[in-house]
Amino acid sequence: MDYGKPRDTTPAGHHGSPGYSSQTGKRPAVLRTLTFRGHHTESLPAPSAHLSLVRGAVAMIRIPILAGILVLGTVGHATPDDRVAPLTANANDQGIEVREGKQPVLFYQRTPKSQEGKFQRAHYVHPLYDLDGNVLTEDFPADHPHHRGIFWAWHQVWLGDRKLGDPWLASDFSWQVYTVETTLPNPDLLQLRCFVTWTSPQAVDALSARLPLVRETTTIRIHRAGPGHRNVDFRIELQALQAKMRIGGSEDAKGYGGFSPRIRLPEGIRFRGETGLVEPQRTAVQGGAWMDIVGHFSEQSDPSGLAILCHPDNPGFPQGWILRSSGSMQNAAYPGQHPVPLSLKSPLVLSYRLVLHRGEPEPSVLARWHQDFTSPSAASP
Repeated sequence: MDYGKPRDTTPAGHHGSPGYSSQTGKRPAVLRTLTFRGHHTESLPAPSAHLSLVRGAVAMIRIPILAGILVLGTVGHATPDDRVAPLTANANDQGIEVREGKQPVLFYQRTPKSQEGKFQRAHYVHPLYDLDGNVLTEDFPADHPHHRGIFWAWHQVWLGDRKLGDPWLASDFSWQVYTVETTLPNPDLLQLRCFVTWTSPQAVDALSARLPLVRETTTIRIHRAGPGHRNVDFRIELQALQAKMRIGGSEDAKGYGGFSPRIRLPEGIRFRGETGLVEPQRTAVQGGAWMDIVGHFSEQSDPSGLAILCHPDNPGFPQGWILRSSGSMQNAAYPGQHPVPLSLKSPLVLSYRLVLHRGEPEPSVLARWHQDFTSPSAASP
């Protein structure tokens, strides 16, 4: 899946803007101007403001964080089909809320957030809502306060032979979100493209300024709800900015780390993978290309659920699953306990789809959803 190729003219640590699709001949509509006024917690040098031209003659102004202010502007305006509730993105000083009509869909947490000064994190999704507007995710849960909504993190980040902080525990690590580009590729799809730099206080230069470690470009695509389900896609691109960067999961036999939804877990929760019903174990279980989590998440009598689909282009596919029926996250574990290198030349790409659904879908329906996710048409609307 390709959500837009980076341009060569952007500053170091950043990609360019998604734009014209050669497969469809369409260009994305752009939303109104979004202005963020948040915290500037890093001492990183920010690139100068510049104007980048989105292919298809849509101009987008991208201004990085300077003096505590990030401004993302777009030149142009598009209105979705008035016959249906529009997908909209509304910014505040914490991040971006996405709605379909009046109903909230999710919130992207852009700025750092902590609990009494501990477990500071940024760059994740919470809340994520089900189709009836109930909050599915948890943030700062008492059992694991470092867990945060829909997140992707690793215990191990190495620079050469030095282990730097612990992003999973949100300890001695930071995510600097410089820019979020918001586009409407079509009236049924809203896209957030997040440009992020990883840093740690344990990796500094001769002037004690933090080194940029990893350039992350994550694309979150929110689809309009269909009959009984909604798709939310995540494409995570990680590229080293220093030589000999590596990432890895927990160093024990569980090896957990990577893409992880932390959702509420009612009693009687059930897990169904590509291989059938699955029982959580202490270590990773094999479930195939997807995992569906079904239970009674609201006071309604009917069950509903969240399916996690993994793209076959992901390294290590099919990966193992760390599953828990209470008090924890669900994890499509990659790479496991042994760290893997990040390239200076090309990004490591991890792609997932969440399907929020009503009822308990048959295995054939889950298989069709996965086929839809991996089809070429899924890459370019």
